[in-house]
Amino acid sequence: MSKILVIGATKGIGLNVVEYGLERGHEIRAFARSADAMTLTHDRLERWPGDALKSEELAAALDGVDAVVMCLGIEESLSMIWKKVTLFSEATKALIPLMEASGPKRLLVVTGIAAGDSIRALSWIERQGHAILLGEPYKDKTRQEDLVKASSLDWTIARPVILTKRPMTGQYKVLTEPRDWRMGLISRKDVAHFLIHAIEDNAYVHQAPVLAR
Repeated sequence: MSKILVIGATKGIGLNVVEYGLERGHEIRAFARSADAMTLTHDRLERWPGDALKSEELAAALDGVDAVVMCLGIEESLSMIWKKVTLFSEATKALIPLMEASGPKRLLVVTGIAAGDSIRALSWIERQGHAILLGEPYKDKTRQEDLVKASSLDWTIARPVILTKRPMTGQYKVLTEPRDWRMGLISRKDVAHFLIHAIEDNAYVHQAPVLAR
């Protein structure tokens, strides 16, 4: 089994990765500013409070781990429409040089459909709505993807479609070919399923699939 560092571990996809990773027998280091407030307990869970923008805190958290899952999120607010977002790219800039210098080499990053070249999967109408509501966060997710792809790491970028709170099914499509990319729904738990199994199987290295039911 692996020791996995989950960055952004206290909510959303990150928390689901923590829970499913433990279920699969892995050791999990849960990294977040609010990690100490986690109510989840397990003998293979290590809570690790830290700021993903601070290299020195990331460096300490990387010690002894086999893989990193980065699934940062931001609080949804009206200001996302106009306020520049830099969290995703700045945290990635802090993380990648540390991993390239000292390891681990396996990095999995969650962005979303419409980041990078997957924008082509959206219709014209979908693009207009997405640009108005999520344009700034996704500009930064695109910058994040560019940094990951330019690295020397064994990276995988997961691009889920619209997220739901539905149960894990394990029944979803991993769309690696641009011609197959499409909008749809997927549960956060199924995204966690993909990430953990991609680590276990060392699968989808240097690929950026869209994930959809």
